[in-house]
Amino acid sequence: MSTVGAAAPPRVLVLGDSLSAGFGTALDQGWVSLLKQRIDAEGLPHQVVNASISGETTAGGRSRLPALLAEHTPAVVVIELGANDGLRGFPPKRIAGALTVLVEQAQAAGARVLLIGVRLPPNYGSAYAEQFQQLYVEVAEDTGAALVPRLLAGVAEDRALMQADGLHPTAAAQPQLLENVWPQLLPLLEATAQADAGT
Repeated sequence: MSTVGAAAPPRVLVLGDSLSAGFGTALDQGWVSLLKQRIDAEGLPHQVVNASISGETTAGGRSRLPALLAEHTPAVVVIELGANDGLRGFPPKRIAGALTVLVEQAQAAGARVLLIGVRLPPNYGSAYAEQFQQLYVEVAEDTGAALVPRLLAGVAEDRALMQADGLHPTAAAQPQLLENVWPQLLPLLEATAQADAGT
């Protein structure tokens, strides 16, 4: 049994799509990069591993997560997936089922989980958009995961903060994305920092 892993700082694994990969922004401008800076500023011990890929779906996340869990043994897993499934019109129940598997895989590996939801553009129809939005709430309730209902709250409504495609936030919007995530993520970080200190 290796003692190196036990001595390593707790890790935060972010499994997301282009919204967390920082599409259209410099590498150090995305909200996950800003998260690394916030964690350091707060004096928390966590390292951040950004495993987000532009275009990622829940199916892609399911195929990659087991190896990521084995490699990084994260204390916290942030799951920001589903938007690309929704943009393809996949049934909400199918998306919810895939997200549930992702959350439960991370929990089974001993990680605390934060699920991040998004809202689809209005052109996908209000009924589907509402079902899509609600599935994140239901998955969080069913699994006990923490939830950020809308990553782009306060951003998607402001065209000046969105790139020309209308789907991706600008570099200027990234601090607001972090502010949307931080209140729900901080308790998980504090809990895992305490657990780490007690080992």
